[in-house]
Amino acid sequence: MYKLLSAFIGVLITIMILLNGVLSQKLGNYASAMIIHLLGFISIILILIIKKIRISLSKDLPLYLYSGGLLGVFTILFNNISFNLLGASLTLALGLLGQSICSLILDHYGWLGMEVVQFRKEKLIGLTIIASGIIVMTLY
Repeated sequence: MYKLLSAFIGVLITIMILLNGVLSQKLGNYASAMIIHLLGFISIILILIIKKIRISLSKDLPLYLYSGGLLGVFTILFNNISFNLLGASLTLALGLLGQSICSLILDHYGWLGMEVVQFRKEKLIGLTIIASGIIVMTLY
């Protein structure tokens, strides 16, 4: 079930990048990023109200764990800029390569509280296939 859900996330990200990219073409990168995050904020507030959930922050958590929203702003902004110059498929492919490399590094060293998952040479096959696909997409 979780693997199917993870695959569905890829579908949602594709649609999100497409919609956000077109919005940024029409309104500009900064205005669209603000609107996107404002709508996300309103949506989560409505969900919290409907489900009657209260948010409580913990003083025991490291501050860097609260920085995901900041990273989200730059993710949306950079996706919008890339979408307008590269299109949806190349933006997504390069993003996948970046995510794959970063996740391999985080897993290998156990950074940011992750369990250590040692890097195996076989994983280079997957990275090579992704990189080869990006090269083909760039040329054609």
